[in-house]
This record gives sequence, C-alpha cells and structure tokens, in this order.
Amino acid sequence: MASPSTSELLSARVRLPQHVVHRSFAAETVMLNLRTGGYHGLNVSAGRMLDVLETCSTVGAAIPVLSKEYGVEEELIERDLTELCSSLLDRGLIEIVDDGNAP
Repeated sequence: MASPSTSELLSARVRLPQHVVHRSFAAETVMLNLRTGGYHGLNVSAGRMLDVLETCSTVGAAIPVLSKEYGVEEELIERDLTELCSSLLDRGLIEIVDDGNAP
C-alpha cells in the first residue's frame, strides 16, 4: 500500500492495531509490535503526540490540541505529526481506520 499524502493523512483517523502494545514512562514511550517482536522507543514529545492521536477524530484534529499544549505554531506541529505518523505507518505501529466512506 502506498503511503498516504499529507492531506490524506491529516483527514485520516488512526489507531494502534491489536498487535501493537505501548506503555509510557517518564522519559519515553515504548511500543512493541507483537507480530514482529520489534521494539520502538518514542521520545516524550512523540509519545504525547501518540496519546493525543488516540483521543482525536483525525490526525489533523490533533494539531490545534498539541499546538496549544506546547505553545508552538500549528505548521510546525503539522510537520512533526505527519512525519511521526508516516514513520509509525511504515513500521506497522499505527493503521488508518477505514470508516467505510471511501467510494
């Protein structure tokens, strides 16, 4: 499957697949892909982005939340968030939710 464009990603809803578990610690968030045995560590900011993504309806909806929380311009948050999501998608650590609205 081809990687989604930035606009597709921003309008998508993402979630952790059932085969991925994660736990947050003070200095990092640990993600484990149970299918591959691959362990991935996220820094504090990326871990927080993951937490916010789990509560928002779309990737784009997380941007103003994170912008306000960190006091950073939305354009910077968008860039960092889409890079994180693309990286996690490539590693099979998140998936785009198909809500059945596609043609």
